[in-house]
Amino acid sequence: MKAVRAKKKLGQHFLKDLSIAEKITKTLLFDTYDKALEIGPGMGVLTQYLPFEKGNIRLIEIDRDSIAYLKNKYPLQHQNIIEGDFLKYDLEELFGEESFAIIGNFPYNISTQIVFKTIENREQIPFFSGMFQKEVAERICEPPGTKKYGILSVLAQLFYTATYEFTVPPNVFSPPPKVDSGVLTLKRKENYSLSCNEKLLFKIVKMSFQQRRKTIRNSLKTLQLPINITEDSIFDLRPEKLSGDDFIALTQKIEDGAISPK
Repeated sequence: MKAVRAKKKLGQHFLKDLSIAEKITKTLLFDTYDKALEIGPGMGVLTQYLPFEKGNIRLIEIDRDSIAYLKNKYPLQHQNIIEGDFLKYDLEELFGEESFAIIGNFPYNISTQIVFKTIENREQIPFFSGMFQKEVAERICEPPGTKKYGILSVLAQLFYTATYEFTVPPNVFSPPPKVDSGVLTLKRKENYSLSCNEKLLFKIVKMSFQQRRKTIRNSLKTLQLPINITEDSIFDLRPEKLSGDDFIALTQKIEDGAISPK
């Protein structure tokens, strides 16, 4: 069986260390679900360690060469190997409305988009385990008060408990990337609903970090907030000082001032 050649345009870096592949798949605990989706399996180095006997596991891959390789390597899983782009795929076509976990060694160029889609579909996705560029993985798990803390940190941690699991060096990939990778897990919180306008909160978080060196008051100037609202001390802070709960409180204050998202 001829190996698949990594394609730069797809951001492919194939993991070749089996012990690391097994370690990643062991983070996928079937405790609150029995369905899982592997994104971008490539030549199936993670796939071989997935517990197919425990539940319904599917693979989604955009690369046709990898699809052919996987179907040849896993002839009993043909119906579970899907050719498609996860970012554009209707998730209801995978498992209907049932919950499922996500796992994968993600291409760096779409990894943050995968997290955003997971957040958007959090009602269906209770658990997530993935390998990212180390800097991105650290940023997602970063607590408030640091330079790495940002939009992705806030939004992911509003709904999930984010844990940085371990670092993976470049030499275990083919071809090796230029940076270290990091594996993280996201476990959905028991209460993952927001006590504020979600659309407005997302807008406020993004606007705040677009000018992260400024205070919240200056970052949100274009919202034209009433002076009585912006006098609150929370507007004196820079965005990296605010936790997810703080952003919820900020959104509630703005809502109370009858400001609505445009």
